Amino acid sequence: MAEIRDVVIIGGGPAGMSAAVYASRSELDTVIIEAGAPGGKLLKTSDIENFISEKMVNGFELANKMYEHALSFGAEHMYGNVVKLEDLGEYKRVTLEDGGSVEARAVVIATGTKEQLLNIPGEEQYSGRGISYCAVCDGAFFKDKEIAVIGGGNSALEEALFLTKFASRVHVIIRRDVFRAEPLVVKRVEENPKITIHPLRKPKEILGDGRKVTGIVLADSQTGEEETLAVEGIFPFVGALPISDFASDLGITDEKGYILVNEKMETKVPGIYGAGDVCAKTLRQIVTAVSDGAIAGQQCYHYLNH
Repeated sequence: MAEIRDVVIIGGGPAGMSAAVYASRSELDTVIIEAGAPGGKLLKTSDIENFISEKMVNGFELANKMYEHALSFGAEHMYGNVVKLEDLGEYKRVTLEDGGSVEARAVVIATGTKEQLLNIPGEEQYSGRGISYCAVCDGAFFKDKEIAVIGGGNSALEEALFLTKFASRVHVIIRRDVFRAEPLVVKRVEENPKITIHPLRKPKEILGDGRKVTGIVLADSQTGEEETLAVEGIFPFVGALPISDFASDLGITDEKGYILVNEKMETKVPGIYGAGDVCAKTLRQIVTAVSDGAIAGQQCYHYLNH
């Protein structure tokens, strides 16, 4: 049998890195498994204003600080895409896409969420050719161009504000006649001269010339009447889906796939914890993810030593 680690943390975002700090400081043999670069959605965030102690911080900068801190007490970082999590009683098996596996006595699921697709004609064809789900990653490609941001929540509006640094015009498309974002963010959007708001509009089809995006068809949410908006870039931010397929056989998720936990971040399977945005919760923020991770990491210690 392969060496059994104390704790495996699946996911290297704020929740996972916080869990790593608390677990490794308790002298638990801890490994973080992350499919991409450490940081999670921090890497897709430009300026952060609501993380306590940092009035304004860049997402990349905060991710790097967290990563250095997470490894400073001996936690190990491993690249890998987890495809299955099994409960084998005294230990758990984490299977990776490359066929490898890691065994541990406790597991923290901190995989976060992924962007929800629009699921309209043209989206798949023009993904990466004018359609992007990351303003920080791709905003500079749209310098002096007209673009559309789809969504009325915090993520959509914050990305729209960021994109005004590059685009000549940012069209914000929302299905309803009111935003779901924080009042301060809404105020900034409404006052920005480079942003045009299109309420009561639903995206119906993405248009292109075969190589790149040329526009989007919108339908009036009330009448169904359609119009075409000429844009060269489209940034959808219409929601998120939990990354939890690998745990679907354990019976620890709700109907949407979010991990069900109690106040101790425990799932109904002993030794398996959830933390961060992947959990069923009311507020998904960096600070709440860090809190979840701290609780989960500490609970791993109690589980393994009591």
